[in-house]
Amino acid sequence: MSDLQPLMVHLLELRNRLLRGVLVFLAGFFVCFYFSQQLYDVLVAPLATVLPGQKLVSIGIASPFLLQVKIAAMAAFVLTLPHTLYQGWAFVAPGLYQHEKRLVLPLVVSSTLLFLLGMAFAYFFVFGTVFHFIATVVPTSMQWLPDSGEYLDFVLGMFLAFGLTFEVPVAVVVLVHLGIVSVAKLREWRPYIIVGAFVVAAVVTPPDVVSQCLLAVPLWLLFELGCFVAQWTGRRDTEAAPSR
Repeated sequence: MSDLQPLMVHLLELRNRLLRGVLVFLAGFFVCFYFSQQLYDVLVAPLATVLPGQKLVSIGIASPFLLQVKIAAMAAFVLTLPHTLYQGWAFVAPGLYQHEKRLVLPLVVSSTLLFLLGMAFAYFFVFGTVFHFIATVVPTSMQWLPDSGEYLDFVLGMFLAFGLTFEVPVAVVVLVHLGIVSVAKLREWRPYIIVGAFVVAAVVTPPDVVSQCLLAVPLWLLFELGCFVAQWTGRRDTEAAPSR
């Protein structure tokens, strides 16, 4: 019975943290759903600049409603992401050493900021460039009528791709800190990393050279940033004593 008590305490703590995260997400969802039409206008703005005066089409009967639900869920996820990560941090923090806490908390904050930065990079720079490129290759005898559902899936996919891409420095720092790989070895793998970046970009982006380069080049640069930060933090960690 005594062995089960610590496990039950951890499970109850996990349940409470998950429940708080879900409740905050639901609250954010209902708020975002109230403004879903305005959020939709914001999302389609990069495409609207390329197709002035033209609206996106919606074929399905329930598509307008389901589209707003997806938009509200995405906005609520981004809005409550700091709180969600904090709940995860608060759950694992008591079992960490002091020097690990000093590393994990900046990683949580930087992960949030980098993910949002990746989404902002996609929205303000990539979307306009890609849509302008696509509009220039449409034949004059063809009418381009983008579907709102497909557009939202494209936007969500690009947000996820660039958000995760901008997490590369965090992944590099964690791998080096855990001793899985060294910075010197990562730099030896640089040519393969660059090729891999273009392969990943070719898989997760539309089949055009512009969008692939706009993802592959930042992926490579963020890898270099991760190596630099990992080398700097690694030197500092070697001086820290493991105390709780």
